Amino acid sequence: MRNKVYSVLIALWAACAVPQSVAGDTLPAEHTFGAIADCQYCDGNSRGDRMYALSKQKLADCVTEFNTMPLDFVTHLGDFIERDFKNFDVLNPIFDQLTMPKVHVLGNHDFSVADHLKKDVPAKLGMPAKYYDYEVKGWRYVVLDGNDVSFHAYPDGSAEAKHASEYYIENKISSSKWNGAIGAPQLAWLKTVLEQAQENQQAVILFCHFPVYPQNGHNLWNADEVMTLLESYPCVKAYINGHNHRGNYGKKGGIHYVTLKGMVETETNSYAVIKVSDDTIDIVGYGREKSRSLPIQHDSAHIH
Repeated sequence: MRNKVYSVLIALWAACAVPQSVAGDTLPAEHTFGAIADCQYCDGNSRGDRMYALSKQKLADCVTEFNTMPLDFVTHLGDFIERDFKNFDVLNPIFDQLTMPKVHVLGNHDFSVADHLKKDVPAKLGMPAKYYDYEVKGWRYVVLDGNDVSFHAYPDGSAEAKHASEYYIENKISSSKWNGAIGAPQLAWLKTVLEQAQENQQAVILFCHFPVYPQNGHNLWNADEVMTLLESYPCVKAYINGHNHRGNYGKKGGIHYVTLKGMVETETNSYAVIKVSDDTIDIVGYGREKSRSLPIQHDSAHIH
């Protein structure tokens, strides 16, 4: 039932919000999107290099810049706010000024709100579901929820919080409790999406808040399990995330793993414009973000 509901929501959302590929297209088409990680705004004191209050103006500057470009969509990769549900009401009007479709990913700090409001976070961000997929010009985009199994995304004492505690102990996890895992139902859903993309000759890019590679203390609790699944499908070309404000990059099994730097970090802004073609994923960094040109691997089993 859950997946059927998701399918209906995703279909409705995709039809009105995200450009679809033109009927008859046989090859992935070149397109460009904007990407932001960890805006993490609150009107509070800075902590170390995290300049929380400055993120409001940084996001406004980023939106102004993005609106000068013919972008197909813009994604925020999680941790939109910090500390209080009311901060969504500060950032949403700014983000809504974007003239192109907007895509949100759930971060751990998005749930740093009162327990009774945690269930309302996805809807507050205008998300069709906690995890979903959509198509843009022949490419399949997959949004994952790395808070699926977590201590922070559910009220204390809930069945989900108890499950997270048991999962953490049973799997002998040593990384931070502020990370999370992708649960079995979501992994099964992801497998189906990737199988369909492979069958339909669609290249795939995934978004998640939490990294999986290279090895790092910010990674998903079940990063290896997720990577094993992704590497089973040659259609997967990139996995893009936030969470580690310093940024990171690695390539494994023909997949580019890109961690964008956090907007909240330091007085300097940070975001990216990403151009996708059949041969490369070109990242143009703004502020602290690094520019990269990532060749797409092609072989007999990969999409051409």
